[in-house]
Amino acid sequence: MSEQESLKSSSARNRGGVQRVEGKLRASVERGDYYEAHQMYRTLFFRYMSQAKYAEARELMYNGALLFFSYNQQNSAADLSMLVLESLEKSGAKVDDETLEHLTKLFSLMDPNSPERVAFVSRAIKWSSGGSGKLGHPKLHQLLALTLWKEQNYSESRYHFLHSSDGEGCAQMLVEYSSARGFHGEVDMFVAQAVLQFLCLKNKTSALVVFTTYTQKHPSIEKGPPFVQPLLNFLWFLLLAVDGGKLTVFTVLCEQYQPSLKRDPMYNEYLDRIGQLFFGVPPKQSSSYGGLLGNLLNSLMGSGEEEEGEEAQEDSSPIELD
Repeated sequence: MSEQESLKSSSARNRGGVQRVEGKLRASVERGDYYEAHQMYRTLFFRYMSQAKYAEARELMYNGALLFFSYNQQNSAADLSMLVLESLEKSGAKVDDETLEHLTKLFSLMDPNSPERVAFVSRAIKWSSGGSGKLGHPKLHQLLALTLWKEQNYSESRYHFLHSSDGEGCAQMLVEYSSARGFHGEVDMFVAQAVLQFLCLKNKTSALVVFTTYTQKHPSIEKGPPFVQPLLNFLWFLLLAVDGGKLTVFTVLCEQYQPSLKRDPMYNEYLDRIGQLFFGVPPKQSSSYGGLLGNLLNSLMGSGEEEEGEEAQEDSSPIELD
């Protein structure tokens, strides 16, 4: 038997063994022996991990978590979900679409108000970043954003859309968010925040897409440009100015639209950052941003050195509209 055939045979035997074990565990859960089944899953997980059978351990925990979720055993399911992440972390597994979809599936089944969900999503984002910072993989953020959108958790959905580069999806969510929960006079403010925050992340493409899609699809916005709302005209000119990079244009634009920009005190703070990124404006003297602005920009751009627990909360927290 060749080496390749031997490997295939060994893999088939392992798969058969996992299926037999899963059958026994499923029967235990179906009998209502939840605690016993949970402990058996954990024992098998650590056995497989000690044998470096990472894929088998991960598959067993993923299927076990789905099984416990189907019986509304949230605590056991969440625990096995965390073991899925542990197997990914310790095996050095590469990020791929299937794994990200599995993680999002587990996230979607967790109680939205549980602390386990917050811990899970923070750890999943950290793993998906592959050690290249803490912002996480854009595909994972997109899947999380879509899940939260379905739950009508619009503010957290927006946070993840900002890190997903999915400007079109973000715009469509914001149209629904504005229509469902916003005042008619705030229709322009929903997209303004997203455009400015995308620009603070140096993502010009998504900023343009979210603006264009939102203004085209929102039922309360008349076709433009130019628009009835001055703030929308400001955003349109700003996106043009960012491509040109001329400081005088940016300065005049901000001066001319100050009445609209004063509607939210954060707008000028975001524009200070945009001025630095795209127009060569030097940072302010006190430009290690502090207070509320510092917290918002650090959360938005993933800067700063936090302890792991603080980082977990930051990664899963939305940037509030108000």
